[in-house]
Amino acid sequence: MFACKGRVGVIGATSLIGECLLPLLVEDGYDVVAFSRRGQDTQLPLKNPHVEWQIIRQAEYFSSSDIFHPEKQISHWVFLAPIWVLPEYFLLLSLYGVKHIVAISSTSRFTKADSVDIIEQNLAKRLSDSEKCFVVWAKTKDVTWTILQPTLVYGLGHDKNISVIARFIQRFSFFPLLGTAQGLRQPLHVYDLALSCLASLNSEASINHSYNISGGETLPYREMIGRIFLAIDKKQRFVTFPLWLFRLAVMCLRVLPRFRHWSPAMAGRMNQDLVFDHGDASRDLGFAPRPFRLTREDLPALCSKMPS
Repeated sequence: MFACKGRVGVIGATSLIGECLLPLLVEDGYDVVAFSRRGQDTQLPLKNPHVEWQIIRQAEYFSSSDIFHPEKQISHWVFLAPIWVLPEYFLLLSLYGVKHIVAISSTSRFTKADSVDIIEQNLAKRLSDSEKCFVVWAKTKDVTWTILQPTLVYGLGHDKNISVIARFIQRFSFFPLLGTAQGLRQPLHVYDLALSCLASLNSEASINHSYNISGGETLPYREMIGRIFLAIDKKQRFVTFPLWLFRLAVMCLRVLPRFRHWSPAMAGRMNQDLVFDHGDASRDLGFAPRPFRLTREDLPALCSKMPS
């Protein structure tokens, strides 16, 4: 049978998604082998007899079958690290007897392909090329696969999207906009993404398919930011910048570590619709994402007012 209810391997287990996924796997009856370059984070509620931790110091450690011999086989895997590093683990996966892999990519492969920022263009190409490389390898090894392409992911207070915006608002008490900022967004809670990973392990319908994984509510960019103001008990204050000044401001902010992922191209996208239909995921995975409702756990501890 395709269904997996035994050991499952998770690479990138201490990631934001892993923080949600590992408890879900244990609750669903899996024995988890969690792989991470950092090892177990003692702040995560993952101390469980059904979770075995394996620290990966260097992927090169697994470059020879003469060095590494797994004691037990693991047929099903979830790969939470960036999809472009997946080839580094092809041999490791083969040695464990892999049969099915769920991998995380991103809708950025579509939305940033035509970006004015060469770095974003390269990211989109890297995602696209990595997906193709993975699929080709899987076919040659008779391995089945599922690729999940999430939209803007948030949750748990340390994502690189909503939490970073919240820190900006908390620090500066305003948020810069370009034009009316009416481009549509679908914020996706990381817990819902983790649930889709769990469903993909046992869904025969998901074999060799890619899925858009988008949030349960579509709303304008400006409204999305407005809800962040409300959640941290700040009066909404938007400042409209001309494009040249917005780009300059973002370039300056990128010297700060928490804003290093921001790009001047994000200004133009404020007025572009970045909407993806997750109907296929709903049909095959039972995917039913929540609307964009921020809770206490979804934002950094600096927030002063959050609903219970």
